[in-house]
Amino acid sequence: MLRLTRRKKEGTEPPAKKQAVVLPLHTANRSLDFLVELIKKIRPDNPRRIEEAELKFKAVMYQIGQERMSLFSLRKALLTQFLKTNIVTALTESGIVSSRGFVQELQGKLKHKILPALQSPDNFLYVINKIFYKKSDHIWVEGMDPELWKQFFEMLGIQINLTEPALIKQLQQSLQLLSYRITTLGLEKEMTHRYENIDDAIYPFLEQNRLVNDYLKIYQAGGNAESQRILLGNITEALHNCNQSIQWIRDQRKTYGTSLAQTYILTRLQQQINRLFIIIDVLDSDNALNTERFADYFKTVVHNENKKNSVREFLSENTGYLAYQIAEHGGRTGERYITTTRKEFWKMFWSAAGGGIIISFIGIIKNLLGKMKLAPFWQGFLYSTNYSLGFILIQDTNSTLATKQPAYTANNVASSFDVEKIGEQPDLRNLAITVARVSRTQLASFAGNLMVVFPLTYLLAFLFFEITGTKIAEGAAAHKLLVDQQPFHSLALLYACFTGFFLFASGLIAGYVENYVVYGKVGDRLRSLSSFKNTFSEKRRYKIIHYIENNLGALTGNIALGFFLGMAGFFGYIFGIHFDIRHITISAANTAIGFFGMNNSISTKELWYTLAGVFSIGFLNFAVSFSLAFFVAVKSRGIHLKNYPEFIGIMWRYFKKYPRDFIKAPAVRTANQLK
Repeated sequence: MLRLTRRKKEGTEPPAKKQAVVLPLHTANRSLDFLVELIKKIRPDNPRRIEEAELKFKAVMYQIGQERMSLFSLRKALLTQFLKTNIVTALTESGIVSSRGFVQELQGKLKHKILPALQSPDNFLYVINKIFYKKSDHIWVEGMDPELWKQFFEMLGIQINLTEPALIKQLQQSLQLLSYRITTLGLEKEMTHRYENIDDAIYPFLEQNRLVNDYLKIYQAGGNAESQRILLGNITEALHNCNQSIQWIRDQRKTYGTSLAQTYILTRLQQQINRLFIIIDVLDSDNALNTERFADYFKTVVHNENKKNSVREFLSENTGYLAYQIAEHGGRTGERYITTTRKEFWKMFWSAAGGGIIISFIGIIKNLLGKMKLAPFWQGFLYSTNYSLGFILIQDTNSTLATKQPAYTANNVASSFDVEKIGEQPDLRNLAITVARVSRTQLASFAGNLMVVFPLTYLLAFLFFEITGTKIAEGAAAHKLLVDQQPFHSLALLYACFTGFFLFASGLIAGYVENYVVYGKVGDRLRSLSSFKNTFSEKRRYKIIHYIENNLGALTGNIALGFFLGMAGFFGYIFGIHFDIRHITISAANTAIGFFGMNNSISTKELWYTLAGVFSIGFLNFAVSFSLAFFVAVKSRGIHLKNYPEFIGIMWRYFKKYPRDFIKAPAVRTANQLK
């Protein structure tokens, strides 16, 4: 039978005196009400008042630890619920991503949000929903110190004696069910295509299932406990091998790419394997339970039941899967946008200066296109083509556009949270150094762009006037070019935020396409395409394939960004809304054209006001793009920034001690110097 024994926690000090815990448990029918009342004693008035919940929890644990009758009542209440309910669904479904498709799952959540699904009272999840009936309960349950939950379950002393047939049958049913599901997922093509051959003796996803079936056969045949224990140990080893295979496939995503389907399968596999560890921990008959793992499972179930019909949670999870798919490939490009040495710093500056030359011509051409009397759509299309060709030229000449950096560098910053082994803490000092590198590299690229764009665009406007006798913009039109950059006389700052989003979105698109080229083996497929072979010479085929494999992502991202920027005004016009873009380098070019068109006759105050607007536009371009890209990058890694509050202090101390590192590359800087 299921037995719970008392383990007294030494050194427990009585907290402030609290209201006594009422223990009105005499019959099995009242056990659920008892548990509901117990959690009421712990639940804080506000779910975000974690300290209040912890204080109440300590008071309850202290009283239970002091009164044997209280501990006996709690154990009996839990025993009753375990024995009278079906725990299979809680073990095999709750907290594990659904196997249903995205649309089908979303429809189900929308339907159940209006009218929740009916749960049978004999389902253990029904018990969880009755006890943690407030949809915000998961906040304080997950927010409390994990050690408190660990102490609570240790105090209960949960042990399993394999003489309760009903409970053991449910555990074994869950074991077998999850094992088959793991095998099925392990045989999907997204998993097997990285293996040369699939042998059930070495392929862990098959091996674990064979061992599970052997264990069940021995148990049903009445085999001795030692044989069962050995088999459960072998199953545990096979599951660890499954985890290693999953990690091996994840480690290859930079080389071979990944797909949304593969990411989804790996996530589901990982959750199912972790659940099997809990079941085996209970079945292994060693009278020892990993309370930390059990507490994590308990919190997962509470969270999942509170949020099971949450559309926001569902969309957030799927955003995480998509982010995981593309973030790494977006970040691979970002490596070239982070400078370490002074030589790299100046190389970035001159690269940005080259980009500034191209942007100057883009700005001139864009304003000339604006003088053409065209339908709004075709004018937007020409703007888009101008932008796209300019951005592609910047890419192909190895020049730099400052505002494209954040969408790529954010993932490299987030990668500083990566650790080699589970349980290790990230090197936050190294993260601070990475932030400083990104900061100075971004400043170098902004400086390189703007120090060329302002004077060169002015020169080009002057040359155009000298050749044609006509200014690109003059009078009211020239003054409008200046006003459009001024933060409080226009919606420039709002439009700059829109542009930041477009910069972020184009980076995502570039990462997605780059990942698809790698994962879909586009180059290899082209090499084997007969029509492609018959159309181009071998030398030409090599150049085309080499360009696609190395530049298709960037090419697509540049085209996307060009059309985002060029068509924004068109959509704002046809829908009658304030929707446009402000890009720092384009704004700088427009300012130079407007200043020349006004015959240099604006006040110094207005000039500085306009320049301040240009720099504000650049800041918002960077801030929005970087923030969104960084959010995607940390989400793809499952990182919670609130777990690293000390980073702000490390960053501040670094800035105070070495402020020049954020502007100019030092000779050398190591993490040890920040201690």
